Amino acid sequence: MNTFRRFLFPFSVLYLAVTAFRNLLYNKGFFKSYSFQLPVIAIGNLSTGGTGKSPMTEYLIRLLKDKYKLATLSRGYKRKTKGFVLADSKATAETIGDEPYQFYTKFSDITVAVDADRVNGVNRLLGLNNKPGVIVLDDAYQHRRLKAGFYILLTAYSDLYADDYLLPAGNLRESRAGAKRANIIVVTKCPPALTLQEQEAVIKKLNPLKGQQVFFTFIGYDDYVYSETGKIAVTEVKQMSKILVAGIAKPEPFFNYVQGNDAIIKPYPDHHDFTEREIAELTTLAHNKIIITTEKDYMRLKGKIPAGKLYYLPIKTVFLSNSGQFDKTILDYVGKSTANG
Repeated sequence: MNTFRRFLFPFSVLYLAVTAFRNLLYNKGFFKSYSFQLPVIAIGNLSTGGTGKSPMTEYLIRLLKDKYKLATLSRGYKRKTKGFVLADSKATAETIGDEPYQFYTKFSDITVAVDADRVNGVNRLLGLNNKPGVIVLDDAYQHRRLKAGFYILLTAYSDLYADDYLLPAGNLRESRAGAKRANIIVVTKCPPALTLQEQEAVIKKLNPLKGQQVFFTFIGYDDYVYSETGKIAVTEVKQMSKILVAGIAKPEPFFNYVQGNDAIIKPYPDHHDFTEREIAELTTLAHNKIIITTEKDYMRLKGKIPAGKLYYLPIKTVFLSNSGQFDKTILDYVGKSTANG
């Protein structure tokens, strides 16, 4: 903890009291939690971001969409609309948020919706004529008003919740005790060569409850970058003049993967809403270059920068080992819940 954050530690104690009291009220039933008669999987974290929720959501989509009628429900962070919105052909990053728009664009055979009130969102989804049989909640770990049937807790290898502190001294939204609600804990953004001994050391630090499974993943980068008009191999991109744009938490691995030679690096805050001035600046810089951005940023920049100039790099969640056991655990939960429902 740096000196400035030490100064903020007393405020973290106050934050702990507030969040712990809130959780106690839900745990004891003073605040009502709502559950539903269908499989609901919640993905989230204890920290303020940068753990890889979107790649994990996409992993679950790929795992479930061919077997079940699937819907994703997100808050729609930084969207310019309110309430429940169902993604359709008129959807944009502005109307439903960049990550839900990414899901909608990539997976035409699922239902994508947003609602800050997840209980209302689920009820609205269940009121559709083509209602889902399984719902994946993106970034809903602290949404205690809705009680999911299965919780997946993510924590980044370089920033484990076991080593962190509550806001504002640290980055935790709630205390480490919140990890007890998880069915599965996934350590994300690991070095691909992480040894079994190093994994065991992390598990010991996390100290999972009996029955909680711990998995380790890393971010897998595509071999190509893509635009509306084509694709270019990353090996070729590294030799080209380019602008690298990222409005995500912890963008350094993305920059390092595609940087190579002759790159202008432009980092922005997470979920950055690009202004007209910034878009004009990027367009001018791209006069004799191409722009490479993340998939999430591409959703916000598409249509604002000439299609032949703008490319994105897809990523995915890759398990270091035991992906079959992870898949089986999820499919067993969904299968049993569907039967019970």
